[in-house]
Amino acid sequence: MGSTKIFVFKLKEIIYTALFIALGILLIFLLIFMFTNKKEKDKAIPTFEYVPGVYTSSVMLDQKPINVEVIVDSNHINSVKIIDLSSDAETLYPLLVPAMNSIESQLINQTSAAVEPLEIKTEYQYTSALLLTAVEDALSKARVESVHK
Repeated sequence: MGSTKIFVFKLKEIIYTALFIALGILLIFLLIFMFTNKKEKDKAIPTFEYVPGVYTSSVMLDQKPINVEVIVDSNHINSVKIIDLSSDAETLYPLLVPAMNSIESQLINQTSAAVEPLEIKTEYQYTSALLLTAVEDALSKARVESVHK
């Protein structure tokens, strides 16, 4: 006749095995959930960085305001320029125009809507820093979340 086989398991081993199986199943469900929802989010309505329009900001330079105008569409910066710059201010601060031209060319050529770090020449680094604060202020007005607050 056949011999009877008796298996002896320790309760501790059974509990550990059950826990590892449960954790494995939970991990599989978690991975499936994470990757399937990501595809659905990608197909969702695209988000926009800016509300299209013209936004202005100003900085004080020797008790005189320098106005900066930023034109944006929903996800791109179209134009950045100094507006209403008097000839006196342009004569007193000759680096304003070249610094703004450098900032504008770099911002327009960016592929993403977020302002990436710009390459600032040492010749007019302080002027560029001053103008960048005005540009960033105007862009903060253009951001979608700031408009809806």
